[in-house]
Amino acid sequence: MQAKCNLKAIPMTSTSDILTHLRRPRLLITAARFGLAEYDRTRDLHRILRDGQTPAPASAVARLIDEEAGLEETRRAGAATYSVARHIDVLIALMGEARLLTRPAADPVR
Repeated sequence: MQAKCNLKAIPMTSTSDILTHLRRPRLLITAARFGLAEYDRTRDLHRILRDGQTPAPASAVARLIDEEAGLEETRRAGAATYSVARHIDVLIALMGEARLLTRPAADPVR
């Protein structure tokens, strides 16, 4: 069993640090990687963040990290309210937005 990783308790200097310390079941990460090819921030981010506006990638990543941490706590608690589909959606968005942060400024945001 892996130790719980509280992302908010770890001093991070970048998003890549956060993603490096993210420890989740292999099946969740694999599913998210498969879904990443179809991620469209204009379409998906509104639904995932439950917001009418599309935030900047840095802001989206911060919100997605908080959302994912809540889902992970729910998953670990074994709560009936846990949604694996939502957890995968949030992980897909987190990976997609993190990629946008590493792009040079000249690349357009999808």
